[in-house]
Amino acid sequence: MKNVLCLAPMAGITDWPMRVLCYRMGADYACSEMVSAIGLMCAKPHNETYRRLLTVHPEETNTAAQLFGSDPVVMGEAAARLTALGRFTMLDINMGCPARKVVSGGDGSALLLDPDRAYRVMEAVRRNTTLPCTLKTRLGFDEEHMTAIHLCRAAQSLGFSWVAIHGRTRAQQYSGTADYAAIGELKAQLSIPVIANGDVFAPEDAVRILQQTHADGIMIGRGCMGNPWLFRTARQALQGRPIQKETLSERIDTALLQAQWMVDFKGERLGIVEMRKHVGHYISGLHGATAIRRQVNLMVTLQEMRALLQALRETAVQEEEA
Repeated sequence: MKNVLCLAPMAGITDWPMRVLCYRMGADYACSEMVSAIGLMCAKPHNETYRRLLTVHPEETNTAAQLFGSDPVVMGEAAARLTALGRFTMLDINMGCPARKVVSGGDGSALLLDPDRAYRVMEAVRRNTTLPCTLKTRLGFDEEHMTAIHLCRAAQSLGFSWVAIHGRTRAQQYSGTADYAAIGELKAQLSIPVIANGDVFAPEDAVRILQQTHADGIMIGRGCMGNPWLFRTARQALQGRPIQKETLSERIDTALLQAQWMVDFKGERLGIVEMRKHVGHYISGLHGATAIRRQVNLMVTLQEMRALLQALRETAVQEEEA
């Protein structure tokens, strides 16, 4: 594998409409939103939340389900259940989420404080699936617990396909900048493929990060919100080709498409509420974007959102033709 471009799992963001847009723009791999192992095992049949979390669109070609949890038995059972669905190509284990509600339960990046338990979790998942397994983690829990190397070596010993490393500690959350020198040091100590994650906001970032880390690929998260073209432009930059920047009308058309998909998938009320944050990213940089966001945040119907976006599109076309 070389220069793999991956869509990072993001809670409340990487549902199938988002994933399909990124695939269309050149993503090689995508991951579901986080799925709680114990929540999955305790959910009643036909639970709507888990139905949405585990829905995969026919266009998806290489989508993993991401599990989080710290009980090896429950994680193994959940891995078996996800495998039996027959719709995912990989299982990813989250040992990097910094959210307080996740960490307080001993899950996510809390496992950086307990490498032995982390190993048992990985081993249980590996034992209970026929799918390739991957790990997503951080450099450490904090400066005193830089334990990513232990988790990565565990994944390596268990035959995982790759490890994705976010270049921050849990204590940093998303503050500061990602430490790609540290990811490069980890890469040098491992034989397992390494995917570098954090602060990929422009195509030039992908080139710089791979040069600095010698990683096997890039995982893009926040940078592709409202900008799925980042996969296309990152690939062009890595191949030394001219960057094909999206037009403003293309941005609006894509937002319209995603809004329609969100309503089709989640119903109008939930679909529009969740689409509000995406529209805010699509219109970033436009004249009057702050006022437009205020309008968007009051919208409850697809008709309202479509009318606003179509009006923006008409303005964009007139400006492009001027």
